Amino acid sequence: MNPKDIIKGRGAQQDTNNRFSEFSSELRDDFLEFCRLEGEEAHSNKTQYLPIFPKSIVNKVDSPDVGMSYSLNPYQGCEHGCIYCYARNSHEYWGYSAGLDFERKILIKKDAPKLLEAKLKSKKWKAATIVLSGNTDCYQPAERKFEITRACLEVFLKYRHPVGIITKNALVLRDLDILTQLAKDNLIRVNVSVTSLSETTRRILEPRTASIKKRLETIRILSEHQIPVNAMLAPIIPGINSHEVLPLAKAVANNGALSFGFTVVRLNGAIGGIFEDWIRKTLPDKADKVLNQIKDCHGGSLNDSRFGVRNRGDGKIAQQIHEMVHLAKRKYFKDKSLPKLNTSLHHQYKDGQLRLFDV
Repeated sequence: MNPKDIIKGRGAQQDTNNRFSEFSSELRDDFLEFCRLEGEEAHSNKTQYLPIFPKSIVNKVDSPDVGMSYSLNPYQGCEHGCIYCYARNSHEYWGYSAGLDFERKILIKKDAPKLLEAKLKSKKWKAATIVLSGNTDCYQPAERKFEITRACLEVFLKYRHPVGIITKNALVLRDLDILTQLAKDNLIRVNVSVTSLSETTRRILEPRTASIKKRLETIRILSEHQIPVNAMLAPIIPGINSHEVLPLAKAVANNGALSFGFTVVRLNGAIGGIFEDWIRKTLPDKADKVLNQIKDCHGGSLNDSRFGVRNRGDGKIAQQIHEMVHLAKRKYFKDKSLPKLNTSLHHQYKDGQLRLFDV
């Protein structure tokens, strides 16, 4: 493929059919053919921000192997454009594609802070860690403009409620003032995703994310402010970054991370086709090797939906990854651990102020 044909600044190189619309393929083909005949550009590469108005904002996570009980996503879709992102499939529920639409049509939940406050004030709500992100990055580029994540953090601080964050963007440091206040009462944990130490790999896998240097700096600064950091070395992709497990673990440990997690890549739903199209265009010499090694981790398929196995992988290649992870934990994280977040303060602040006369 001619490098000039690659859509710069985007992960996906195509828009896939929406599985919930039987007419999507036919309509798209007709539209593209019309544009070709008229000499017009079929797509704009500009990002669109589309407001939506959900009735609730805190989601119960039922999957037993995700590692969180509740999540909050201020945005749907993600301009970071990570090619492997499992959240791409969720964009189809909104009538968009898991491909370029996921990166270019960002749904904005401006009422998220108000909905969160109503949830935390509810008499039925019992404090449990709510994770910002979980589906799409709460510090993606839209956050610089809309500041919904910051407003939600202010609500968590007001009600002394525990919150986790998952991000790969250094923009989280903008909110250091709030994070340090939360940390004083052990109410915050930040998970920073670091997928590679190679900028070349980072640029093609995650085109609109913070540089590796910035992410390691983010871990260091958060740690220096006594904010617990867990590094997410995820996903591990055989043939692309699987050789980096040990150096990645060393780098995040040296910058203050107290632990790290990992997953073996799986390409569920529409992501399998999106990833295969991407790798054949961007890394054609590696494509067959990488795809075959991913399949080796999932019983001959690009995806595995079995709870407890789907994110860990199976087979010899997955076993090698697990062995490197165990070695990395022994070597670089032997005497480190994350503190458990505090859920005991929230009930005192449900009315917006400390109940001084509670016994």
